[in-house]
Amino acid sequence: MRTRSMLATAIVATGLVGPSAAIAQAPERNLVQTAQAAGQFKTLTKLVTQAGLAKTLTGKTRYTVFAPTDAAFAKVPKRTLNALAGDKAMLRKVLLYHVVPGNVTAKEVVKLRSAKTAEGSRVRIRVRSGKVWVNNARVVTPDVKASNGTIHVINRVLLPPS
Repeated sequence: MRTRSMLATAIVATGLVGPSAAIAQAPERNLVQTAQAAGQFKTLTKLVTQAGLAKTLTGKTRYTVFAPTDAAFAKVPKRTLNALAGDKAMLRKVLLYHVVPGNVTAKEVVKLRSAKTAEGSRVRIRVRSGKVWVNNARVVTPDVKASNGTIHVINRVLLPPS
């Protein structure tokens, strides 16, 4: 437990990757606006809008989003992305698998072994060698604050269980 607490403090203190100026002002912006301002979530924000989830993620309800970067989406086969874009129900399912109800900061994430997503399934959370993993995705930037929650930047797209 003490190790996890020290790790949480280290993650928060170092920030792993320095936030951009756009992210530094994020608490005045909602989750979608924060992602748009960061510039590395163009694919994610486009798909969120396409899936009809923008209204959900811009409201007052607080959420935690494990947000894959554009580079993470580039690792997904084009055929898979096209299939998702053509199936709104599946797209919503995949995107909601990245969303956890409530505001879960890095300090709290490292204490969890799993978290129930807005999609209904659970993601596995583990800490290895000082790094936080959500399923097979590594958190590369924790605690990007928004007015209605927190974004943890991840390096892979999460896929819900079939």
